[in-house]
Amino acid sequence: MSRKLRATAIAGVLALAVSGCGGVGGGDDDAGGTAAKGTLSTMGFGLSDEIASTRVDAFKRDHPGVDLKITEGAFDEQQFLSAVASGNPPDLVYMDRKLIGTYATRGSIQPLTDCVSKQKIDMAQYRPAARNQVTLDGTVYAIPEFSSVRVLYLNESLLRQAGLTVDDVNVADWAGLPALNAKLANVSGGRLTRIGIDPKIPEFLPMWAKANGVDMISQDGRTARLDDPKVVEALTTGLKLVQDQGGFGKFKSFRDTFDFFGAQNPLVKNQIVAWPMEEWFLNQAAKNSPKAELVVKPFVDRQGNPLTMSAGQAWVITKGAKNPDAACAFVKQMTATDTWLAAAKARADARKAAGQPFTGVWTGNAEADKKIFDELYQPTGNKRFDDAVATIRSVQDVAFAMPASPAGAEFDKAWYDAVNRVLAGQAQPAEALARAQQEATAALDKAAK
Repeated sequence: MSRKLRATAIAGVLALAVSGCGGVGGGDDDAGGTAAKGTLSTMGFGLSDEIASTRVDAFKRDHPGVDLKITEGAFDEQQFLSAVASGNPPDLVYMDRKLIGTYATRGSIQPLTDCVSKQKIDMAQYRPAARNQVTLDGTVYAIPEFSSVRVLYLNESLLRQAGLTVDDVNVADWAGLPALNAKLANVSGGRLTRIGIDPKIPEFLPMWAKANGVDMISQDGRTARLDDPKVVEALTTGLKLVQDQGGFGKFKSFRDTFDFFGAQNPLVKNQIVAWPMEEWFLNQAAKNSPKAELVVKPFVDRQGNPLTMSAGQAWVITKGAKNPDAACAFVKQMTATDTWLAAAKARADARKAAGQPFTGVWTGNAEADKKIFDELYQPTGNKRFDDAVATIRSVQDVAFAMPASPAGAEFDKAWYDAVNRVLAGQAQPAEALARAQQEATAALDKAAK
């Protein structure tokens, strides 16, 4: 490690030691407070890698008086709601940001106004898309962690076999996508052996709709727009791409065999040519298939402007939390700039030791990302991956997120169910989305009351 990086890391540790205490109802060290104490319990989080463990270790080091109990495993809604109803919930829950509005409206989680104020958490450091997704009616209910954005992945080897270049893949030209898909996909005798273009629906329908000039829900999260003709057109476009590749049953069955996390990923096995996906796949590709002919481009709207959708997890403090002070200190430290820098360094060191390239860490903290890429990240020497990193960095600033909504979970269910009915051949896009509009509106109206 260079002297500059060593000095930065030491400064980070010192900064964490003096800034990571206090919380809801408590003061910080500058105000004469003391480090957090007592038992602190979490749900929905795990120590799966060095990014998680490094940050947790920093908190334990700076708050030795806290008995941290991490219950590993994915977020379970029924378990969470049952714990809140019983009056014995975990202090902290790690959940998808899109759920924040729903649980805030139900009163299952606490506003973080006091936490942000007393811990002096600078909300401006977090990316706007992430910050907006955890803020309902002007009140912050969660602290965002990672920022996952979507980009377009291309297998240049397969494009070359089809006599095409990466410039021939233009997702702004919706009318031309079916013909392009026909050139790229391999469907023989009703059997799909290579996906041409995967539109990634239902998951990415909001991004396709946004590319067509419409938000599926208003920015205040209270008015559904699922039956807008532009949403219908977006779904119809995605549906056509899937139908032309054997229909959703065969399409999904084939795609479900993909191992995105392994050395035999679909890029290596030439199972797919073009698809939008979260930025984390670049990390997996760099680790498992560094020689693959991967090209990463921005997803674009119909005018050709870069567009991406942000999503990610966030920390909430539950209603009835026994130790909100320690909970607030924990979320501050887990998402602080210096903590992220230390975690990214641990990842970079691990990759270097394994002889693998480090492609960065993407967080909800814009200041942390700037430090990571200005002070820690080094080009890999592989132009494909270096260009991909630059692309992902560029689209973070144009990201949108589905806004916090008082009925976010119900809204998501309405449009997901609609798309699945369409893919299953049970309804046409306009019909399915009209029904979803009614269901979503009813849920939003009920939440408003």
